[in-house]
Amino acid sequence: MPHVRPQSVVDSALAASDAGMRDRDNARLHGVAVKTIRRWRRLYQRRGLTRGQGHLAPPCPRCDGAPLAQEHYAELLGWYLGDGYISAGRRGVFNLHVCNDAQYVALNARLIVLMSTVKPTGRPHTREVPGAIVTTVSWKHWPCLFPQHGPGRKHLRPIVLESWQTEIVEAFPGAFLRGLFHSDGARVSNWATREVAGEKRRYAYPRWQFSNRSEDILGLCCAALDRAEVRWRRSGPWTISVSRRDAVARLDNLIGPKE
Repeated sequence: MPHVRPQSVVDSALAASDAGMRDRDNARLHGVAVKTIRRWRRLYQRRGLTRGQGHLAPPCPRCDGAPLAQEHYAELLGWYLGDGYISAGRRGVFNLHVCNDAQYVALNARLIVLMSTVKPTGRPHTREVPGAIVTTVSWKHWPCLFPQHGPGRKHLRPIVLESWQTEIVEAFPGAFLRGLFHSDGARVSNWATREVAGEKRRYAYPRWQFSNRSEDILGLCCAALDRAEVRWRRSGPWTISVSRRDAVARLDNLIGPKE
């Protein structure tokens, strides 16, 4: 019996559920009731399709020469440098965690897609912390893909990309900026006053801002903005601003809304 919703919506919701998204968030993302998501999951299970990660971990792009989804990786690298970290688990397994505000349902769903694409067959899971969602996936090879991993806070140690990472970021600066600005950035409304016909008038304009305590990460952001031909300026000791109308519009097109 066909679904009332388009099959593309059903398939997308099933994929998000299979990747570990909670039913409540999945329902909100796809505009359906929670009970609809649960019914689709029951139907999915009855089809006999394989769920979960299976027993064999995928080969590593660095150790084994496996293919790497470079555009997805560039975006995930931006997220990692912004609000991500790696922790050591048992038996040589590492956990990649990215923390993001719980209000951004679409971005949290996007993180699941990024992680499960960079690690094929991966099944990220989420957990709630006050005001935020932490998305996590385990793999022995995360330090291979994120050699910036190390003890201590990122702004207290050097953050330098390896040559192969630089090549990817230069090939996909928009994806890298998407990860950076959606993790440690914001699109805000600024205002200014101007005198017109003897009267002071106030007007508002949009602006993107990226904030980070690491000078190295700020430098990587500026280099990617230059590569993408987006004009920027340092508006504070830890803040990069994109304020000119044409630059804001270009960045909007490159990274999309934060939602």
